[in-house]
Amino acid sequence: MKPVRPILDMNAYDGKTSFAQTKEGDDLLSRRTRNFGAASVLFYRDPIEMVSGSGCWMTAADGTSYLDFYNNVPSVGHCHPRVLVAMSEQAAKLNINSRYLHQTTEEYLDRLKATFPNYLENIVLTCSGSEANDLALRIAQRATGARGFIVTESAYHGNTAAVTDISPSALKRGQLPDHVIAIPAPSKLTYGDDIAAGFADEVNKAALVLQDRGYGVAALIADSIFSSDGVFSNPRGFLRLAVAIVHRADGLFIADEVQPGFARTGDAFWGFARHDVEPDIVSMGKPMGNGFPMAGIAVRPELLSAFCDDVGYFNTFAASPVASATGLAVLNVIRDENLQANAALCGKSLREGLLHLADIDGRISDVRGAGLFIGVDLSPDGDPTNPSGQLVSDIINAMRENRVLIGAAGKYGQTLKIRPPLCLKSSEVDFFIEALAKSLRACR
Repeated sequence: MKPVRPILDMNAYDGKTSFAQTKEGDDLLSRRTRNFGAASVLFYRDPIEMVSGSGCWMTAADGTSYLDFYNNVPSVGHCHPRVLVAMSEQAAKLNINSRYLHQTTEEYLDRLKATFPNYLENIVLTCSGSEANDLALRIAQRATGARGFIVTESAYHGNTAAVTDISPSALKRGQLPDHVIAIPAPSKLTYGDDIAAGFADEVNKAALVLQDRGYGVAALIADSIFSSDGVFSNPRGFLRLAVAIVHRADGLFIADEVQPGFARTGDAFWGFARHDVEPDIVSMGKPMGNGFPMAGIAVRPELLSAFCDDVGYFNTFAASPVASATGLAVLNVIRDENLQANAALCGKSLREGLLHLADIDGRISDVRGAGLFIGVDLSPDGDPTNPSGQLVSDIINAMRENRVLIGAAGKYGQTLKIRPPLCLKSSEVDFFIEALAKSLRACR
């Protein structure tokens, strides 16, 4: 049996390689390990010290520039000037907590709400996707009176106590708690040609088990592109049956848009919109502030009202004027630079290039995705039932040598996770394809 790989073990520094000396003469990696202790997590067999970024590129301390095909936090581009100006100008005027009125905050919330269906009338801002998902779980439990949650087998939803419980890929040891059931990701390999029916059937089985255990169904929570599971985006609409089953079981559907949201899929601003479903709660985060710590939920007002009757919610920093100005600038850049259309166009070109490589190199067993969110499965013999996390790790480190940064996903770490900034150019698509071709040849 192939070993399951926790998300933090994918493309991770293993503590066995050395690192460059700093000007002060101390080993920078040693300082990091000493300061962070066991919680230190770094990319690559030989970690990189980064010093600057612009657009889709980052520059290391040794002067090497890398094409960033993984970091979806600066989604409109590293250090985007319009975002930086909005952030710094507001910080120079006023930055206060969330309990004062401010014009920019309401302008931002109105603009953000306009991207959602009308029934999601309320927005609650937080500082991280973990906080957003934690709040979503609490609201779902209050609304339904149930405690059970359904997730996918390699899901990751954050790192508070509650969301770690529903994040199988975060667990290095032990099992999920009794109130959480993980089902297989919506892959063709698992469900055949009828992914919608197969996935919905698993959701139904999980709901029955949760009811038998006495927990009931509070919610199905799913990253709507199933990124940690290996990127499963198609066919469009396959989530409808599963969401209908959850609603019939008196549970909610929480769409985790922390990774696929904000125009990344190209054909929709939000990942759930590709499936023509109506989530009860939508969580969002990472790309929201282009690196500034912003997150939140969009929620049906009656659900939020019931929750606030019991405990209420307040976040000191989340709706500050600086956060609001930053978030508004991100929305403006996505609109003014046509980044959703660019994600669709460059994503199509990228998938075509990957499929061409698959014709040349049989170790590419599948190419999936939407827009600028793509998963590429690798196996030594091209057999999709023989996944290889080791091959993916080798390719990732070879790509680094070819000046491209990329990540991994999937239950066994068998998937190259492709997620560049939305400002990607066609020349950078070509650079990536050439680098992957070189890396595949180097890893024979």
